Amino acid sequence: ILRTEERQRLARERREEREKQHAAKETQILEKERKAKLQYEKQLEERQRKLKEQKQKEEQRRAAVEEKRKQKIEEEKERYEAVMHRTLERNQRLETRQKRWSWGGSVTPDSESKTASKRSTSTANLKQTEAVMNKRLSSSAALLNASDRTRRSQLSPLDSSVISRLLAPTQASLARSKSAATLSAD
Repeated sequence: ILRTEERQRLARERREEREKQHAAKETQILEKERKAKLQYEKQLEERQRKLKEQKQKEEQRRAAVEEKRKQKIEEEKERYEAVMHRTLERNQRLETRQKRWSWGGSVTPDSESKTASKRSTSTANLKQTEAVMNKRLSSSAALLNASDRTRRSQLSPLDSSVISRLLAPTQASLARSKSAATLSAD
């Protein structure tokens, strides 16, 4: 009987010991699972945080690129407007010069159709303009001569001779333009 009781007690102790070990193993497994779950959640949060930061950086970069593009467009627009403004001013100056120096007024596409009638009118008016031109040329030459005399009186003889030599082509060109106007009238 003692041996049987002893065997039963030892079997009970072994069973209890196995149950304790089994419970300890289950506890360890549960602890490992809990730690793995926490680690996974941490990694997931870290990944989401990194994705969020990356998304913010990408948005900032996009915003910077968009801002740069808008600035570039604005600069190009300003440059284009400046070019257009200069071109318009240049065209206006050219038109003004053409109106000032052309015989029949400005040369525009609609005025080209009237060229034939203007030619006959300008030929008739050429003699009148020749008289006006002769007056202008003679008054210009007189003014040049008068200003030359006042300047020469203030300069040394060497300087005045140099200046008179330099002015000679100008007076010659006036004479040439006078003769050209006479030839074109003929």
